[in-house]
Order: sequence, then structure tokens, then C-alpha cells
Amino acid sequence: MALIPDAVPRRRATRQVAVRWGARCVQVGGDAPVRVQSMTNTDTVDAIGTAIQVKELAQAGSELVRITVNTPEAAAAVPAIREQLDRMGVDVPLIGDFHYNGHLLLTQYPQCAQALSKYRINPGNVGKGDKKDRQFAQMIEVAARWNKPVRIGVNWGSLDQELLAALMDANAARAQPRDAQQVMYEALITSALESAKRARDIGLPGDQILLSCKVSGVRDLIAVYRELSRRCDYALHLGLTEAGMGTKGTVASTAALAVLLQEGIGDTIRVSLTPAPGEARTQEVVVALEILQALGLRSFVPSVTACPGCGRTTSSVFQELAQDIDRHLRAHMPLWRAQYPGVEGLRVAVMGCIVNGPGESRHADIGISLPGTGEQPAAPVYIDGEKRYTLRGDGIAVQFIDIVNSYIEHRWGQQAAAD
Repeated sequence: MALIPDAVPRRRATRQVAVRWGARCVQVGGDAPVRVQSMTNTDTVDAIGTAIQVKELAQAGSELVRITVNTPEAAAAVPAIREQLDRMGVDVPLIGDFHYNGHLLLTQYPQCAQALSKYRINPGNVGKGDKKDRQFAQMIEVAARWNKPVRIGVNWGSLDQELLAALMDANAARAQPRDAQQVMYEALITSALESAKRARDIGLPGDQILLSCKVSGVRDLIAVYRELSRRCDYALHLGLTEAGMGTKGTVASTAALAVLLQEGIGDTIRVSLTPAPGEARTQEVVVALEILQALGLRSFVPSVTACPGCGRTTSSVFQELAQDIDRHLRAHMPLWRAQYPGVEGLRVAVMGCIVNGPGESRHADIGISLPGTGEQPAAPVYIDGEKRYTLRGDGIAVQFIDIVNSYIEHRWGQQAAAD
């Protein structure tokens, strides 16, 4: 009987880009892991507030953080943000997001240009007419001077209208014109590739260029990136632009990114969620991490398997325990990651009845099968596939968490000591 091959996708070959700050170097593309990126929504002029949010995003797992640089005041604040982060011990690289006036801000505020680790340039917003090439060149020249990588980020909401019009005219003259959507796809890809060629002609090395072509439709994004990846070997940044709020934004981003990542396309990702009022900005990082972990591309936190519940589980005990375990693991990961390398691969099962509980618990590193409605009030605990304990009484949650802590210390503590 033929077995299904390993489902973990093989990444397409891309140029590797080094994004540096101080001693920190985040490799993107090549054989580096898919990186998680996020963006602040603070006023960049507020250096302290922006630095605090950057720290929160970095602690949540963002390996690159983008900030808006849109005014002279914002550009002047960038060095202060970097200094504040350095004082807090946060070495995450900062990316400057430039539109319309980036050529002025990067040339007139050299300290800003130096404090940033990478620039994002939108070729649709660098200028019009004869100014476009000159202003684009000014930004690339600054990047080359300070040895900074550049993401050329095309967005269909701000596409170069001159290029789009030229492609529309050429399409109309074809014997069999393509539909407008296909022309739009071609305009996005052409804008990115031609801009990358201009950047290299100006003097920016190819291994300091990343590309993105962002759209807000799932099927559109998949179609564009499949073609873009076929036509270049630049590192690619993935993201569904303006994905939306809550469940809609999470599902849409996951649907689009999962397809592309499974095909080996994508070197960095961002989940562009609109936060609900009062919701932490870090939610977009959590979703990005979960996508990569669900695909088996990376591991960030131990996984907790829990059943959805049914008529056999009228008690909410297993739900509360699963939630408590998940919170406990996430809260301790910053310390455990340094103390117990590899602990992010831990698999925990918290099940609610006898139907699948014992089986799932045996498949996990450590699992507990709680009693369902009418079942004997006992909770067997399985470790490495074998039943080790049976917990009873009101203190099951505390006892199980203690067992998890002991398992982690025994398994990964010994590995750390051996290394």
C-alpha cells in the first residue's frame, strides 16, 4: 500500500535577505524559516507609545515590526523609538513604511534611514510622471548607501495607474483580449518586477530586495503569488491586505496564506487584522503564528488538543482545564523557551469523555481524559503513550498542571543539561 508523502511543504528556492539591527540578524528567504511580521497602529510621533507597542508585538512573536513614517515629525521620532527599544532590550528590526514623500524623509533625515533595518516602498505611491523614476531612485540610493534591504510592496489599492492604463491599452489591441481581472494581475506583477529591476540597475543588490503584491481577495492573492513566484526568485512577503475584523479577517487570511505556504510560496507573512475596539494589536501575530504551526512549518508554543464537546460532555470542566492549560503554557513560554529549548514541540491533550479521550491522550506527549456525563469520576493521565496516573476530586486542574510542569522539566531539562 502506498503511503501518503510527508505533508510538510518544500519551500521554493529564493534569495536570502539579511535584516539586521546591532547583533541581531533575521534571515528571510533561502533556507530560513517563514518569518512573522506585524505593524504598529500608533502615531509614530509618539516615540514611547510606539516603542511600547513594538515591544508587545515582538514579545508576542513578531520577528520584524513595521512602523509608519509619513511626516517629518515621524521620521525625526524613529531614532528615539530605536533608542527606547534598545534600552528595553528589544532588538527586533524596524521596517519603515513609506508612501508619497519617502524620498524626502529618507534623504533629509539620515538618522531615520540608519535607525531602520529595512524600508518598504510602494511603487504606486512614489510619484507621478517624470518625478516617479527620480524619486524612486532617491530612495533606492539611500538604501544602497546604508546597506538596507527594501521590500517593493505593490498594492492593488494604490497601483501605478500609468502602468495599468498602458497594459489596458495593450490588452484592448489584442486579437483576443484578456478580462480586466487578468490585466490587473499582470499590472501588479509587472509593477513589482520592473521596480525590482530598476532598483538593481540603480545599485541595490538582488539579495536585498523582497517583493509583495497585496490584494484583499483570497483567490486573487493566490493567483497573483503563484504567477509572481514562477517569474522571479526574490524573497516574497505574503499578506491579504485589509483582511478585515475578527473571524472574517482570520479565516480569509488563513485560507489564502495556507494555500500558498503549502505550495512552498512565501518567506514572510503578515495577518492584517482590524482590531476590535479594545482588542490587542498582538492578535494579528497570534494568528500568523498559529497558521505556521498548523501547517507544520514552525513551532512556537506547545499545542493543546481539546475536543469540541457533545451531549456526553454536559460539564464544562474539560473546557476550563483546556483553557487553563493553554494560558499556563503561553504565560511560561518566554522563560521556558530559553530554559528548555525544544519545549515548543510539546503536545498536550485535554479530552472530555471516554470515546476519543484515551486515544488522543496516548497520541499526545501528555494527556488527560476527563469523565463525561454519567462516567466514573476518574481522569486517567497518559504520558508518552502510557497510562501513569488517575486523578480524582476537586483538584484535578492543579494536579494536572503540576504533572505537565514536571514532565517539561524532566524531558527538556535533561536535554538542556546534556547539551
